[in-house]
Amino acid sequence: MCRSIKTLRPPVQPEVTEEDIHAAALQYVRKVSGFRAPAAHNRAVFDQAVAAVAAATAALLAGLEVRGSGGRASE
Repeated sequence: MCRSIKTLRPPVQPEVTEEDIHAAALQYVRKVSGFRAPAAHNRAVFDQAVAAVAAATAALLAGLEVRGSGGRASE
């Protein structure tokens, strides 16, 4: 579905920034909603969705254990 979202976990992406996570979340919400930029009356819910997806992504990456890396994906 979101082919332009890049893989963020190590070793594919050794260092992940908040900007990387936000960009992936924004791309996902854009794809799901069908809006590149929401109208003013949808801005709050759009931004909330981006924040929620970014938080879920950060939690996922922090909890992943990548075999052979000696620890968690965020280490």
